[in-house]
Amino acid sequence: MKLTIRDIAEMAGVSVTTVSQILNNKGSRFSDKTRKKVLSIVNEYHYKPDYFASNVINRHSKTIGMIVPDVTDFFFSKLIEGVESYLNPLGYVIMLCNSRHSQENEIKYLEELSHRSVDGILLATPHVLPDEYSLDSGFYQNMPIILIDRGLNTRDNGRLLVKEYEGAYRAVSFFIENGHKKIGMLKETTGYYQLEERFNGYRHALKDHGIPFSGKYVEQGELNVQGGYEASKKLLKHKDLTAIFCGNDAMAIGCYQAIDEVGKKIPEDISVIGFDGLKLSEYMIPKLTTVKQPSSDIGFYAARFLIDAIEFPQRKVPNKVFETKLIIRESIKVLTNE
Repeated sequence: MKLTIRDIAEMAGVSVTTVSQILNNKGSRFSDKTRKKVLSIVNEYHYKPDYFASNVINRHSKTIGMIVPDVTDFFFSKLIEGVESYLNPLGYVIMLCNSRHSQENEIKYLEELSHRSVDGILLATPHVLPDEYSLDSGFYQNMPIILIDRGLNTRDNGRLLVKEYEGAYRAVSFFIENGHKKIGMLKETTGYYQLEERFNGYRHALKDHGIPFSGKYVEQGELNVQGGYEASKKLLKHKDLTAIFCGNDAMAIGCYQAIDEVGKKIPEDISVIGFDGLKLSEYMIPKLTTVKQPSSDIGFYAARFLIDAIEFPQRKVPNKVFETKLIIRESIKVLTNE
């Protein structure tokens, strides 16, 4: 039989509120004897709380709303994994919404989630929020929210930032240290990833090493395999190119395909560096040199900040900066003075 809190209360000879408070670790005022009696019944019958029922008593549904621009994107799947690794052991579940990069969809989901008793919201957004949904608007009165937005929406705390500029600068400098001067870049068209920081890192690394920036060596595409493939096809028309810095690892996969199709080899003819440090970059042939960013950790800390905001609303949510690291593998050739 499926036990309810009321059944447990009757069996233990205590009130429903007593059972609820003991199960939510708020039962310090009850004797050990009472707590043991309740918990032994819970364990014996493998009771799992019905969070929507307990919501009536403790105002927590143990459900978190999460809105992401693209659930199929490698970065977001790792991000979600990180969020779940923090939430699941605490008994929280995610209600996941896919906005497909549309602000209209985001707002629709924010409205929906606010009516569904979620305890808080994680919003990964490529947009500046409209005034009526900004962080200081009344919309989130009793609804904690953490933004995963690359610092796009201005705020003093709860910012999760990745050192993307440093990662890109290090990658392009590594090309140059290995003798490359004609270095292309694949960057985004639109969407969540406004890769300005990666693009700035690319340009400044060239400048600091005395290499003039040339717009013809930069091509835009969707930040996926297809986008990387199409942008690389255009870039490879420049026969003097010896290296390509890809906006992310998915683009690098498309780049590998385009290089192969024009009859060139990596790294003999063209050297390639990606960005993200996805697990699959280890399985590319040759193994991809890439800038690793801690996608899963970003999700983990976003979830942690949100739960802290729910449990301790008076506390200020901190900021967190994540390091990047250049993972050197086999997709780079050392050029001698050519």
